[in-house]
Amino acid sequence: MFDTLSDRLASTFKTLRGKGRLSEADIDATAREIRVALLEADVALPVVRSFIAQVKSRALGAEVSKALNPAQQVIKIVNEELVGILGGETRQLRFAKQPPTVIMLAGLQGSGKTTLAGKLGHWLKSKGHTPVLVACDLQRPNAVNQLAIVAERADVGIFAPEPGNGVGDPIQVAKDSMEYARTKQHDVVIVDTAGRLGIDQEMMQQAADIRDAVSPDEVLFVVDAMTGQDAVNTAEAFRDGVGFDGVVLSKLDGDARGGAALSVAQITGRQVMFASNGEKLDDFDAFHPDRMASRILGMGDVLSLIEKAEQTFSQQEAEKMAAKLAKGPKEFTLDDFLAQMEQVRKMGSISKLLGMMPGMGQMKDQIQNLDEREVDRTAAMIKSMTPAERDNPTIINGSRRARIARGSGMDVSAVKNLVERFFEARKMMSKMAQGGGMPGMPGMPGMGGGAAKKKAKQQKKAKGKRRSGNPMKRQQEEQAAADRKAAGAGSAFGLPGAGNDPSSFELPEEFKDMLPPKS
Repeated sequence: MFDTLSDRLASTFKTLRGKGRLSEADIDATAREIRVALLEADVALPVVRSFIAQVKSRALGAEVSKALNPAQQVIKIVNEELVGILGGETRQLRFAKQPPTVIMLAGLQGSGKTTLAGKLGHWLKSKGHTPVLVACDLQRPNAVNQLAIVAERADVGIFAPEPGNGVGDPIQVAKDSMEYARTKQHDVVIVDTAGRLGIDQEMMQQAADIRDAVSPDEVLFVVDAMTGQDAVNTAEAFRDGVGFDGVVLSKLDGDARGGAALSVAQITGRQVMFASNGEKLDDFDAFHPDRMASRILGMGDVLSLIEKAEQTFSQQEAEKMAAKLAKGPKEFTLDDFLAQMEQVRKMGSISKLLGMMPGMGQMKDQIQNLDEREVDRTAAMIKSMTPAERDNPTIINGSRRARIARGSGMDVSAVKNLVERFFEARKMMSKMAQGGGMPGMPGMPGMGGGAAKKKAKQQKKAKGKRRSGNPMKRQQEEQAAADRKAAGAGSAFGLPGAGNDPSSFELPEEFKDMLPPKS
């Protein structure tokens, strides 16, 4: 959703990085570019004005003029101001001292309240709660049936005594749900209310009556993040007519410009508490303003990535795998490779996971075009192998590759590539587990890139030795080379004047331990 805004901001900051000192004209030009980027993202005009004023005020102050790297300081200011307009600190749900906690969902029809009720219930259940969904949307056709299906998928309880489709009293259903929750020992009640295509008095009154009937601990206003500035107008009307405590952004994975997400907290004075960014039940999480600002600026979201990994991978399994890799690369089999791959798949969309990594903004197109089914194809090939082949892939010859390809519906070349990739991955993972670092990465201990860099340097040096075009000078050079060769003659180590005695030169520290002790 924020791709266009991220690209504009990235290009704006790129022009600053090459400057050691920023003039007032530079800061004005940067503020102008940021203003245009925010307006193109459909951010509300009052929010843009306030944001730009704060950025310019701070950028013209001492914190930038005295900074060693003023460009980075400006980026830091923009990041902090983005966090501010997104709501500042993360706001947690308030739970009742005496259960059940009541959470009421409000919003326009089509904003995604019913689906979001299931996602919220699923999220609360993962935190150890026992939620129940209450069907108080008795107006929209099949709303009750939809909530029942969502509750079943989320594996949470549902209270739906009325069939809906215009039949039943939603206020009475809301009142009865409280007793039902206490009887069935549900500690959280999520009330799904009716919406309209637009703001009207009847909807407002019904929402207010349900609020008065159940006295909710939290009233959450569900905003469709794809509706732009109109979402802000709707939020203001609900705040004044019914009142709400927090905002939930739905459809954050859409391709709209994202202005609602950047405006609603600042305009309404209510923080964004949750965000839904996909169709699956797991595509839902608490909203962290600092992490969202980091994503917008292309700096990734490492903390969310770590949290997802912690939820998916058990500490015991991780330690077991690390111990296996430390023993040697041959201990890591294709079965382990498949298990690790399936664990990563449980974390969610691979494209979204890659998008959380810092610096991946430059590979946006490649990530978006990533074929998620490649994991399924790889799993099919591994599952078409025999236990012996998975345990020792070196035995996979031509006839075995043909059989695996037929069993998985893939080409023989795909099977060959999988085995080769596995060997490379096993070598790399074993190297990392033993503390040697990642092969092929220069500048790190044990990372093979140093040798390649040294070789390239030697080649460059050798290439630089050219013979002079002057015959007299060339004769002098050849004579000097012959003298150097004669001076080193007889030396097994090729060192001038060293003769055959290795004690006449100093060995590097790491080789001294290899010499026998002196008598």
